[in-house]
Amino acid sequence: MGRYAHLAYTESVRRAQEENGSAQVGLRALAQGDPGPDPLGPDEAAFIRGRDGFYLASVGETGWPYVQYRGGPPGFVHLLDEATLAWAEVRGNRQYITTGNLAADGRVSLFFMDYARQARLKLFGRARTLPLAEDPGTARVVGGVRSDGPVERLTVVAVEGLNWNCSRHITPRYSQAELTESLAPVRARITALERENERLRARLAERDAPDPR
Repeated sequence: MGRYAHLAYTESVRRAQEENGSAQVGLRALAQGDPGPDPLGPDEAAFIRGRDGFYLASVGETGWPYVQYRGGPPGFVHLLDEATLAWAEVRGNRQYITTGNLAADGRVSLFFMDYARQARLKLFGRARTLPLAEDPGTARVVGGVRSDGPVERLTVVAVEGLNWNCSRHITPRYSQAELTESLAPVRARITALERENERLRARLAERDAPDPR
């Protein structure tokens, strides 16, 4: 998280680390200098493609942060290359808070969560929105897998920094698809037991039936 640390560990953060006995955390992270944007490697790419949603934080002109949840089928967040993410913006509640914030300040933070496996990937980036006609190539890519609804624009994020967060305090939760997959062996076993029970009942009924002779 070389670049991530240089963006996140401000002077006030470093003072808080020193006051709370974790100064070495910051020193180790900053010791190698600022290497420039952190690239998205194979692990990050696979993790992002597997998510069906993420949290997106932007900052308004009043200085207040705004967090929004973006959801869709796994793969709706597309990796254009090792430094760029993009997705199709579909019509929502039409408040356009994130859209307006990005017009004034493109700095964003993204949280990708895998609750079932207690994993979390945090990203810093610079986001911009584009009309569909401005980048037809990207529009075709992100239109292949996207959220349901009318597409209004594209959001493209140049990734600056990333950090895999620890799993502590992530409460496991499971989507319907994850539950279906994990419970499949249990359902198969129940089905087999029900069939066996039917066969045993039939055999008992035959044994207990009166002799017709």
